[in-house]
Amino acid sequence: MQTLYLALALFLLLNLCAGMWRILRGPSIADRMLAGQLFGTTAVAILLLLAHATENPAMRDVALVFALLAAVTAVAFVQRAWPDIEETPDND
Repeated sequence: MQTLYLALALFLLLNLCAGMWRILRGPSIADRMLAGQLFGTTAVAILLLLAHATENPAMRDVALVFALLAAVTAVAFVQRAWPDIEETPDND
């Protein structure tokens, strides 16, 4: 079973290569940010798989910290990419 977890972690690492390609070639900033979010999510999944395969509970804590950082990063991106636009009243 440990081999399966390690193989899944390797597969997720290969998915990160696709994410890196999207970051380098992404047509828009939003595409690049979503690829960055993919990095965070994949890192959490890899850490959880490795924690289970090696029976190291400290890696679960690191995965939790990465998940929280990924959420904060998403919120920061949305606030920076789409700032509040002051609405002007319609002249009817």
